[in-house]
Amino acid sequence: MEEQNNKQHREEVCPGKKDKLNLETARAQIAGTKGPEYWRSLEELAGSAEFQEMMHREFPKGASEWLDSVSRRGFLKLMGASLAMAGMTACTKQPLEPIVPYVRQPEAVIPGVPMFYATAFTLGGYASPILVESHLYRPTKIEGNAQHPASLGGTDVFAQASILGMYDPDRSQTIAYLGDVRTWGGFLEAIRGPLNAQKAVQGAGIRILTRTVSSPALADQLQAVLKLYPQAKWHVYEPVNRDNVLEGAKMAFGQPVETQYKLENADVIVSLDADFLCAGFPGSTRYIRDFAKRRNPDAGSMNRLYVIESTMSSTGAKADHRLPLRSVEIEGFARALATFLGVEPDVSGAKNRVGKFLLAVIRDLQAHRGSSVVIAADHQPPALHALAHAINQTLGNVGKTVFYTDPVDANPVNQTDSIKDLVADMRAGKVDMLFILGGNPAYDAPADLGFADALKNTSIPLRVHLGLYQDETAELCQWHVNEAHYLESWGDSRAYDGTVSIVQPLIAPLYGGKSVYELTALLAGQAEATDHEVVQGYWRKQHPGADFDAFWRKSLHNGWIEGTTFTPKQVTRQAVNLDLGVRPDEKAIEINFRRDPCVYDGCFSNNGWLQELPKPMSKMTWDNPVLIGPAMAARMGLKSEDLVTLELNGKKVIAPIWIQAGHPDNSVTVFLGYGRKRAGRAGTGAGFDMYPLRYSATPWFTSGINITKAGGTYKLATTQGYQTMDTPEGSRPQVRSASLEEYRKEPDFAKEEQPPAELTLYKPYPYDKELYAWGMAIDLNACVGCNNCMVACQSENNIAVVGKEQVVIGRHMHWLRVDAYYQGDRDNPKAYFQPVPCMQCENAPCEVVCPVGATVHSTEGLNDMVYNRCVGTRYCSNNCPYKVRRFNFLLFQDWETPQLKMMRNPDVTVRSRGVMEKCTYCIQRITQHRIDSERENRKIQDGELQTACQQSCPADAITFGNINDPNSRVSKLKAIPRNYGLLADLNTRPRTTYLAEIRNPNPELES
Repeated sequence: MEEQNNKQHREEVCPGKKDKLNLETARAQIAGTKGPEYWRSLEELAGSAEFQEMMHREFPKGASEWLDSVSRRGFLKLMGASLAMAGMTACTKQPLEPIVPYVRQPEAVIPGVPMFYATAFTLGGYASPILVESHLYRPTKIEGNAQHPASLGGTDVFAQASILGMYDPDRSQTIAYLGDVRTWGGFLEAIRGPLNAQKAVQGAGIRILTRTVSSPALADQLQAVLKLYPQAKWHVYEPVNRDNVLEGAKMAFGQPVETQYKLENADVIVSLDADFLCAGFPGSTRYIRDFAKRRNPDAGSMNRLYVIESTMSSTGAKADHRLPLRSVEIEGFARALATFLGVEPDVSGAKNRVGKFLLAVIRDLQAHRGSSVVIAADHQPPALHALAHAINQTLGNVGKTVFYTDPVDANPVNQTDSIKDLVADMRAGKVDMLFILGGNPAYDAPADLGFADALKNTSIPLRVHLGLYQDETAELCQWHVNEAHYLESWGDSRAYDGTVSIVQPLIAPLYGGKSVYELTALLAGQAEATDHEVVQGYWRKQHPGADFDAFWRKSLHNGWIEGTTFTPKQVTRQAVNLDLGVRPDEKAIEINFRRDPCVYDGCFSNNGWLQELPKPMSKMTWDNPVLIGPAMAARMGLKSEDLVTLELNGKKVIAPIWIQAGHPDNSVTVFLGYGRKRAGRAGTGAGFDMYPLRYSATPWFTSGINITKAGGTYKLATTQGYQTMDTPEGSRPQVRSASLEEYRKEPDFAKEEQPPAELTLYKPYPYDKELYAWGMAIDLNACVGCNNCMVACQSENNIAVVGKEQVVIGRHMHWLRVDAYYQGDRDNPKAYFQPVPCMQCENAPCEVVCPVGATVHSTEGLNDMVYNRCVGTRYCSNNCPYKVRRFNFLLFQDWETPQLKMMRNPDVTVRSRGVMEKCTYCIQRITQHRIDSERENRKIQDGELQTACQQSCPADAITFGNINDPNSRVSKLKAIPRNYGLLADLNTRPRTTYLAEIRNPNPELES
């Protein structure tokens, strides 16, 4: 691997990434200086020369040169798919194409005016209600459904990026048999005989494997199949499952239940390793909104968040108090908590292990009975979930901040046991027909089960795979049926609160794919049934009567079916003797397996937007290094990017390490979903496959991992050190924060002295005389660092993906970045998030240095870009103190792939090589609303116009509007004392300002 990474020796192009600072040197340098109060990387904290050099460069050394370690051919190999780089040639002229007008224009279609349709995106069995923007029947952008109670208009990164998956040219485009193209009719003919033969044995040889199913219509279909073939079996598995959650509920209540939290009612929140503010956690979009609403120090009482966690996370970064522990130690903490609250006797000696942190949490919970909540992580063992249920019930939280409902999962079985039983049947020769309806178990099933080996070597007569890609599992099946994307098909799905959304298509299947409903209908003997007929037919049975058509149209229009939300149910806690377990070995090294915040379990591996999206804490792209704490790295003599060998259960994986501030000692964390062999051109080969280390008995964490140096290094592409604003030690920090008590004593703490408005060489302009003056306020207290705004901006503004090699040399193109800052001890620092778009400075430093007037100011105060004028001098970028401009060093956009042309927003120019670009406050949206308001002879109303980042933000942290209107929300926010401008002493007069972060610490822990 080292040899692969060093085939061509070349000058290191990023001084900040060159000669990584080792821990010994860092300790010495940090000991000798106070360092910055807020820091983004180890190098910045230590003030290394390499970091100082990089900070003073807008683009890293050598970024303008063609230095490609994988060669030009290797770079071009990444073209197409979701990398959007296929058209990189010397000529950037668009090909000539005919423009043909409508002969008979469809009703209600106006070119240039988009239409919006309600549908739902499903992940892990949980639906996210969304609105999809469509231009001339081409879906181009995804927004949240503001009317749906499960999201209130927010989305997450997976929903936002799912539109790129639909247009991915690497998607499976045909039905295949042993690699040869076949037709749907040929497939029907092939399985008709074996299905008829199974009727004689009541389907004893039929096995159906699905991912988590929350669709009422699909569950009804599968039950019909099982009724037709009584001996058939329906198995469920996906690697990121909720087995522990359901088993913990059974342990506590004797039945599986869904737990919902009302965070808007909670004064004290205790997270037991639960990253509930991160995409992928069921209900995270709503939980983020409710949590952020209670973080406003200017409106009512603030909540307080305690986080006990095994890996630095977005939720931990927002904590008022954070305690890093190994995963195996968190159950002990929960037992001690339960013991002191009177939930269980002190049989495990919990009182002997009490610390100051625990006592403070106990007193705070006792003082807030009925207005507190304890949340357990999905990956923690069932006993911890049972403890959390017991604690919440003891504190009187049930019915106030905690509610129980029926499970969203239509078949709430233990998924690990389910796939284990399936593999046993496969090896025993009991399976004649295996239908894998979605998922990729050959890649992500527990390593000890050997699913891929069983699929390949057990001679199952008929193996059928339905999927979006011809992936690792499809390779081992005789038949592969290309699946229709959810934006191409009908369906239904439940949100975390049980509300059913109808999934309706925005476009006909691009490749003639079939939905899971159509394939299941075939098994039920309805070969000709369409997914629309199946879904509508199911709901017709649920809603009989003459008004069904009106009911159906209303459900499609609203995006959900009224009356389907689960009602809270009463459950009785059982007296159960929780196993004490084995006391953790403090010397044993622990390994944690976690879903990746960008590619999830690997199902988004070929999505370039998500591959290049920086992870919330490490800002890592395109890779999944082994996260390790500073203290452990120092003991082992390791530095970031060193290769190590992970050995567990006789399996070995070689991967690089990344030193993560705040990671618990004697523990490492790896993210799943990488190292794919058949993902597509973007995902194949990216990162390292950690599934071989993951066993069915220990799917989330285990001890006994052996870590040794493998020798050599591996280049990682992280954006953490890039675009660092030059703020010398002792000067103003970019992030401003204070405790609630400090804020009440000194409300203006965040403001700094700035030059008078008239003290400038810029010619003043009377913006206050204009009808509109656009501005933005970003509340750092509400921002949870989910990065959703970055993906929304990328989708709205046709921003290209550049690939790992280009990210390494600082050429990534995101118009908006979310910086992560740390404060204090590296072993357990406080953390802060700061989204940084273009500041839209009134005194813009970029404008005065542009020799061709490509960046100019509008009368409404916007710093506009005129792409046709730009000649690529990059003077503007060099003169920007905020480092928010991006340059097209190469032709990153794809001018050839027809699918990607269909995806682009027609209201936004597609930039070419040699052009500078940046955030525009979504000028296309401003223009559209201005035209509409002028046509209707009125002003643009406050809240009517939203930027893409604002509209997608689940926390409602971004507010945009007219600052000339004193009654606008943005004007009111800018009048709050904690509002401040970034680098305001430079007198740039930024239109984008920030509300300083206020924490609500427990005085008992602050003393």
